[in-house]
Amino acid sequence: MITLAFPWALLLLPLPLLLWLLFPPHRERVPALRFPFFRQIVETAGFRPGEGAVVLSRTRLQMAAAILVWALLVLALARPERLGEPVEINKSARDVILAIDISGSMDAKDFIAPNGTQKQRLEGVRGVVENFIAGREGDRMALIVFGSKAYVQAPLTEDLQTISELLSQTEVGMAGPHTALGDAIGLAIRTFEASNIEQRLLILLSDGTDTGSRMSPVNAAEIANDQDIEIYTIGVGDPNASGENRVDLATLKDIASRTGGAYFFAENEAGLQQVYDRIDQLAPRQVETLSYRPRQALAFLPLAAAGVIGTITIAWLSLGSARRRLRA
Repeated sequence: MITLAFPWALLLLPLPLLLWLLFPPHRERVPALRFPFFRQIVETAGFRPGEGAVVLSRTRLQMAAAILVWALLVLALARPERLGEPVEINKSARDVILAIDISGSMDAKDFIAPNGTQKQRLEGVRGVVENFIAGREGDRMALIVFGSKAYVQAPLTEDLQTISELLSQTEVGMAGPHTALGDAIGLAIRTFEASNIEQRLLILLSDGTDTGSRMSPVNAAEIANDQDIEIYTIGVGDPNASGENRVDLATLKDIASRTGGAYFFAENEAGLQQVYDRIDQLAPRQVETLSYRPRQALAFLPLAAAGVIGTITIAWLSLGSARRRLRA
């Protein structure tokens, strides 16, 4: 389909005709001296008299070429374009950050797989989270791991394969043996500052109690709520354990409730899978569809045609003039 980007430019087509009608050639009568036998005298001297003022007339070829060139120039000014087929692009309408606890307690081998075998907590979590990541195709995600400190493993990106690979390379204790829930939330807030999308979701998974954060998890959750960040918390591990190995379910519930999110507890791999399935239901993938039609500019075609016609016309007229001079 061919359209004009500036169709109003076609209003210029009658401009030369209007100028010709409104501003005709200037004519003026002036006094003259009548000289007897002027023509004979001039011819005797070997000259040919000419008219004092002449308005040159144009040939049909000149008029046709001029009209055609002007029409082509105006058409080029109107910018003809060829429209391609509509192209749709799905863009994520929400950013998601995964914050995974890799403190020393995640090395405990009490996470029960569907076949009944016991696995390391982080290993069981990793398998379920990787499936969750694979199902978020088209979303932007980031990965934060935390222990004694919190670190950004991957910033917000649509390259989910890289996030899965980085998660698979993560080992227990890489961020220290303790649990810094508040720092992990604070780092997620700073990571979201690079996002210009309003809907933001943090999924926080932990199996311990906050022991070394510079900001308490509850205060961090309040700041997240002010930034319109929704937090879903997941507790794994043993709530009846002692010390840092006891998962602080009360704090995880408080964090989720303060941000309008939800809290879950998973005792085994199957339960964790159900948790992520539930998160998919509560926070389904949201996309923004952008549609556009590619445009190919065609203004060069009438410009080229005008140039060719003008060149041929000038060459033809010049050749005719040369022939007339030779005959003379």
